[in-house]
Amino acid sequence: MDLESIECVSSSDGLDEDDIHQHHNTLHPHPHPHPHPHQHHSDFSSSKSRSNATSNSTITGPTAIAPATSVHELLECPVCTNSMYPPIHQCHNGHTLCSTCKTRVHNRCPTCRQELGDIRCLALEKVAESLELPCKYYNLGCPEIFPYYSKLKHESVCNFRPYNCPYAGSECSHVGDIPFLVAHLRDDHKVDMHSGCTFNHRYVKSNPREVENATWMLTVFHCFGQYFCLHFEAFQLGMAPVYMAFLRFMGDENEARNYSYSLEVGGNGRKLIWEGTPRSIRDSHRKVRDSHDGLIIQRNMALFFSGGDRKELKLRVTGRIWKEQQNPDTGVCIPNLCS
Repeated sequence: MDLESIECVSSSDGLDEDDIHQHHNTLHPHPHPHPHPHQHHSDFSSSKSRSNATSNSTITGPTAIAPATSVHELLECPVCTNSMYPPIHQCHNGHTLCSTCKTRVHNRCPTCRQELGDIRCLALEKVAESLELPCKYYNLGCPEIFPYYSKLKHESVCNFRPYNCPYAGSECSHVGDIPFLVAHLRDDHKVDMHSGCTFNHRYVKSNPREVENATWMLTVFHCFGQYFCLHFEAFQLGMAPVYMAFLRFMGDENEARNYSYSLEVGGNGRKLIWEGTPRSIRDSHRKVRDSHDGLIIQRNMALFFSGGDRKELKLRVTGRIWKEQQNPDTGVCIPNLCS
């Protein structure tokens, strides 16, 4: 469903192109003063999945010892090149591969083409148990070292892992750090960029009874040195068509808890107000929507707010973002509103 006209009014001017490029070039997630000269954040600017984008990264650095190359190569599946975890299979000639790829090669060794059978390489599994390896996101700043069989679990929730693109209008597979994703949203998805912590949007639809499952991410806001995504959406909730607005924080969940936001919609002397904490973009757009964590407006109420003959949707949604700060004297949280 297309919005036939959208008016977006921000409390301050939009981010210009130089501002975003400046953030992209200066905000680096690697905290170490001497990164590897051949490792850059552009490693994550491709449209590959998160695992493919990082699985072959060279792990180097002053605080962790990289595993011996020979052992590391022994634990690398020759088909998918990922690290192998039990059960590790081998053929009669001793060539190994992971259990996932065993089915993909139709039970034939990819090295010598002999039948694999059901032989486990118990010796290599034992070797893996004795290893401690750095997180594969070490080149992005993670300093942790884990036993081989614990590393995979950590990497699935590592705070340094790249983020998925938060755009909700299509299945976008781009991953990267926040500065890269901000530029990607602006350049590839043509998302509006604004600076400031207040917003005022007007949504107009000539035939509001045509409600399909559709999503729009209208604006990315920059305030308090962070980025926030404002979503507005129309979808079916059971048999009832509804409109929903919510905010997502471009960062991790722990950081998102430092901020709050409010949304307000109204007309004809009535209004609805929603206050909450923005969800991290670690949570998918669909997960946030399906949890109903935002301002939800039933269609009949939306038409009432629109006024007139109730045949055209005219919704004005306003809101603001603030940062919660604790008073050092009383311990009470007080809002810090941006100017």
